[in-house]
Amino acid sequence: MVGDKFMAEKMWAGRSAGVTDQVADDFNTSLPFDQRMYRQDITGSMAHATMLAAKGILPPSDVDTIIDGLSGILADLDSGKLDFSAGGEDIHMFIESELTARIGDLGKKLHTARSRNDQVALDLRLYLRDEVKSISDLIRDVIDALLLQAEAYADAIMPGYTHLQRAQPITFGHHLMAYVQMLLRDLDRLSDAAGRMNISPLGSCALAGTTYPTDRQMVADILQMNGICENSLDGVSDRDYCIELQAAFATIMMHLSRLSEEIILWTSWEFRFVELSDAYSTGSSIMPQKKNSDMAELVRGKTGRVYGNLMGTLTMLKGLPLAYNKDMQEDKEAIFDSVDTLKMSLAVFAPMVATMRPLPENMRAAAAKGFINATDCADYLTKKGMPFRTAYKITGALVADCIRDGLTLETLPIERYKAASELFEADIYDEISMETCVMRRTSAGGTSVDSVRAQIASVKAKLGE
Repeated sequence: MVGDKFMAEKMWAGRSAGVTDQVADDFNTSLPFDQRMYRQDITGSMAHATMLAAKGILPPSDVDTIIDGLSGILADLDSGKLDFSAGGEDIHMFIESELTARIGDLGKKLHTARSRNDQVALDLRLYLRDEVKSISDLIRDVIDALLLQAEAYADAIMPGYTHLQRAQPITFGHHLMAYVQMLLRDLDRLSDAAGRMNISPLGSCALAGTTYPTDRQMVADILQMNGICENSLDGVSDRDYCIELQAAFATIMMHLSRLSEEIILWTSWEFRFVELSDAYSTGSSIMPQKKNSDMAELVRGKTGRVYGNLMGTLTMLKGLPLAYNKDMQEDKEAIFDSVDTLKMSLAVFAPMVATMRPLPENMRAAAAKGFINATDCADYLTKKGMPFRTAYKITGALVADCIRDGLTLETLPIERYKAASELFEADIYDEISMETCVMRRTSAGGTSVDSVRAQIASVKAKLGE
């Protein structure tokens, strides 16, 4: 409920009495969720006040008092001495009211040459800039965990799949490095979006700029931003950065969800490729034998939640005329929830991957089944001059014979090979061994041990840069 301190008169009282019904107040207030931007709101206000003094719009002594008051509020909020229980319409009004209560009418001068429209646009950009840094660090933690496992199991042979059917032999390290590449792209996407976001809208005011001789670039420089929004209408109404970040968050969650799905499969008794640490799995209340991959399942489930926040923000923005509209208050809860969900998912994912125990003997046993060396058998004939399509057909027929007779390509007698083609020699068995199939795939990005180690070294170099 909105506190009595803020009920007596609204900051916008004048044109109207500034009195709203309690239900309307509760519906209208954003303080319960935008209070998390208090540091950014105070930081932006300090930069704004510094500029007002530099441009002679406010006396330096007034600005010194304002900044001291803001510093005290920040310290008290950080320590918990001051909380948000008094209520307020939003974080901006809360800070301004608290400042005025502490330093008197000087607090009312802080809002000179700005509006809540450009103020909230700045706060959100600054807040998300900080969160992108945190999220990027968490992604690097997941990459480090994947690199750790990929390096340890660079030579562990497992089936590679297409259509969830065994296709060709690969290594576990190779499989994990595919996810590393996805996460590297995610880091690039976040960096790109953050660069476009790091532009200051402050000084756009309500929508048309101001008659005061402000220096918007000075404020941007103080806040270490890359420049200013060059159109005041765009400055207060742009939320492209929210869409870009939401899309990047959704993509990251999609990547985590794909790996979660594989971990869920791999930990099942049908696969048994890995075992999760007890610290990152749960049991059943009724079935004592169960060990459930609940953390991976939750990440998979929460992915849809982040998708929903993206779609909600897109839908909220799609019909808005310029400039600011109250609808835009809805941008915050969606992106705050996505930030929280993503950070929580990444935080649990890194140690879950780092502590999982791969079972290479089970992977190797699965690779021995399913004729996943059939392509290498066909390649054997092709390298001896046979057209690939002919070699493909002959190998397919041999696989069919093996299935019928309960054999594998490794156990099929050489006479049967020669009956299919005189090009087959005894060396076919070396050519189609799982180790040969894997180790000879030395092309850049391939599954050989040397290739996987080269991929690991490349990623480490990129992260070091």
